[in-house]
Amino acid sequence: MRGLLLRLVAGAAAGALAGLGVAQAAQPATAASGAAGTASAVTVSGRGEFKDMKFTVDQTTHLTSQAITVSWTGGAPTTFAGTWFNTDFVQIMQCWGDDDGAVPGNPGPPRTQCQYGASPTTDRGSWPGNERDDTRKVTYSASPTGYGEDDRYGAGAPLGQGEVPFKSVDGTVVTTNTQNNPFYNRNTTNEIDFARTGADGTGREYFEVQTANEAPHLGCGAEAGKKGAARPRSCWLVIVPQGHLDLDGEPYADKSIVNAGSPVSSTNWKNRIAVPLSFNPVGSGCALGSDERPTMGSELVADAMTSWQTALCPTGTVYGYTKLGEPDARTRLAGTGSAGLAFTTRALGADEGTTAPSGPTAYAPVALSGAVIGFTIERRPKAGAPDDIRGLAGTKVDSIDLTPRLVAKLLTESYRNSPWGAVLGDQVAKSYDWARNNPAGLASDPEFISLNPEFEHLSVSETPATDTDLLTSLGHSDTARALWQWILSDKDARGFLAGTADDWGMRVNPFYSTDAHRNPTGVAYEPALADDYPKSDPWCTIPPGTGATDKQCMTDFHPYVSDMHSGALHTRRADTLWKATWDALANPPAYKSTGPQTVGSRFVIAVTDAASAERYGLQTARLRNAAGRFTAPTTAALTAAAASAAGKGAPEISPARATAEGAYPLAQLVYGAARPGELDAAARKDYAALLRYAVGDGQISGADPGRLPAGYAPLSKDLRTRALQAADTLEHYTEPSSHGGGPGGGSTGGNGGSVSGGSDSGGLGTGGGSGSGGVSGGGAAGGGTGSGGTGPDGGKASPTPSGAPSYDGGTAVRTTAFGTTPDDPANALRYAVPVGAGLGAAAAAGAPFAGGSRLRLPLRVPLPGGRTVTVVPAFTLPERLRRLLPPGRG
Repeated sequence: MRGLLLRLVAGAAAGALAGLGVAQAAQPATAASGAAGTASAVTVSGRGEFKDMKFTVDQTTHLTSQAITVSWTGGAPTTFAGTWFNTDFVQIMQCWGDDDGAVPGNPGPPRTQCQYGASPTTDRGSWPGNERDDTRKVTYSASPTGYGEDDRYGAGAPLGQGEVPFKSVDGTVVTTNTQNNPFYNRNTTNEIDFARTGADGTGREYFEVQTANEAPHLGCGAEAGKKGAARPRSCWLVIVPQGHLDLDGEPYADKSIVNAGSPVSSTNWKNRIAVPLSFNPVGSGCALGSDERPTMGSELVADAMTSWQTALCPTGTVYGYTKLGEPDARTRLAGTGSAGLAFTTRALGADEGTTAPSGPTAYAPVALSGAVIGFTIERRPKAGAPDDIRGLAGTKVDSIDLTPRLVAKLLTESYRNSPWGAVLGDQVAKSYDWARNNPAGLASDPEFISLNPEFEHLSVSETPATDTDLLTSLGHSDTARALWQWILSDKDARGFLAGTADDWGMRVNPFYSTDAHRNPTGVAYEPALADDYPKSDPWCTIPPGTGATDKQCMTDFHPYVSDMHSGALHTRRADTLWKATWDALANPPAYKSTGPQTVGSRFVIAVTDAASAERYGLQTARLRNAAGRFTAPTTAALTAAAASAAGKGAPEISPARATAEGAYPLAQLVYGAARPGELDAAARKDYAALLRYAVGDGQISGADPGRLPAGYAPLSKDLRTRALQAADTLEHYTEPSSHGGGPGGGSTGGNGGSVSGGSDSGGLGTGGGSGSGGVSGGGAAGGGTGSGGTGPDGGKASPTPSGAPSYDGGTAVRTTAFGTTPDDPANALRYAVPVGAGLGAAAAAGAPFAGGSRLRLPLRVPLPGGRTVTVVPAFTLPERLRRLLPPGRG
């Protein structure tokens, strides 16, 4: 009896431990919680004359360098004094510091610690402010009552004129000339001086949140606090509504002067609304001195890799990342596989004039995103526009439709005002007669208006800074190639590039003509081979009326940005970087930038990536796909396009083959590529760990570090299976034997289709196989799913990640914080411990009948590293139980 009891107890304990191990090793169920923005949205009411207003900030936690949405209701419509904002508008800024106690019931920072007041110091001719409402200037009054008056600053100064100082997080204080302070200026500040309230009392703005990287003087997200308890520094979003009351409390009626004043004056500050902001840590947070494994390549994976890096720090390996154009990354990886792991959308040897290196290359799909046309466009109705259009004045356009031919017109600088100054009224520069009858810009193009009819009633200043070109990045990239391939997939666009006029008579800029006889260079432009955005037109001029002595050329009118992320940021800021103003007093005299466009009439469009567009809150165009449907870069549209990927090694998404009605034509699959034969075992193991994380927890959407940021679609199960197979084969790669028949080497191929030798996609090997598996309806890329992959669930792809983002640690963390606990997940693994205990007990009870020997205590289970854990200690049965046992068994 004693032996039976011991076996039951020990078996149950061991079975429970085994069940617990299985449950812990399995992939956790994804918490189906709301998006980070939705989960952390905050709505705050105004006070005093603004008590009927409600302000909503859509995301207040897990912030990084990004845009958030600030919207409001219940306001009075904005009025103007000429072109100046007069009454009832909103001002927004970012601040640092502890509660100043100024507004009981609504904690907030000191007004001296807010980034505000960087409006232009010169050339304010078209600016909508009056040097009081958009600066830190105030007027002293012992008993302030009017907008812009202050009870502290300006005392003793002539006419009581003063400034509210700015204090940096490092303690530096700027007390005078704050408009020219050393910390921020008009080109770098994120302040919103003028946000319009519409006729219906609502408004909306996209606010650029800045971390300590962009605004070190605010320090948001930088480590703060005592050593050992430091946390990312939190900051504040401060909203100051400007009103419409006069000194007597009655509505202000004078429309000839501005009834405002600095929002940081004591009279306006009392109405401020402060919302706390919390940030993800700035930087990776990895321990200094840790081993580092370099990665490089596609910008499309930049936001995801930044997130994954932080989560992988505890492994002890730091994964560096260098953004590099994919063609250059492939060249570097092909030249020396010891460069590490490269992110690419194409296989080595796929580029014109290149061949794949000898030896195998592993390709693991890690991200699904795409290129987008992002924009910031504000409505400026023409005189005589319909009332419904006039009622939307100053608001942002949410969507536009674009065809391949329209984008071709922008990329080829074919609009009349793109070569600025070539056509001036009836005067046309030599060789530019082609531009005479072309539309001035996109907004006046009849083809564009036919698809976007509201633009017939909108006025756009069609200059190089608005709608005559796209803001594009410098260098070679697969994104540029995909964009040209999309253009060439369209018959009308191909005809336009060849020289055929569109239905309204517009013709291509001949320097981009694919017809050598039409191209002034005598050489046809070949977009089929293009992977960049050339500025082919040699036009240069001194813009009339500037007084300049130096010429400007096309790269001056249409400057490049450094990368797609930068393009998204400048589009959010409405700054195209055109240096349009001649500064004769500069040393030497030079053109200078006029800064961001004027509020209410902004128009900037750019080629960027979906993640950067999401990050900065850009609106994105719907693009016409191969099925003739206009689609936006949604998760479903990206996934639909991924199902069409085909090709060897790293199957590509071709715009022409993405024929599903809902497919987004510029979707792109990103692969982690490595050459195992050029890496040592430790490097292969580390890169395999990165790939496994990327397609495991890294595919769960969310704003937490380690999750998949917005702008990416989670990979399908088939694609993750392929990645796990590639990771497994990469880690366990062995050098081929001299006769070529070793495991994974020579002519022997792997079974996963995720590692190719040369141009073969049929597995791990150097042979010349011709397998070129595409992506199945479920998204499997390459030659089959195989069965050799191992991952978090012990040999199979992890469960399909939920599209629902996570919230911190998931629903359990969130609900426990409110004193509740969630229901058990509907997952069979929850039964692992009790079932394991039962099976263990049963096995123990039956052991004597299976020839088992006597159980000896204590019962220990060996662990890795030579350690053991005691699961059943030695014990003595109570006297009343020992009497039941046979003699000698007690």
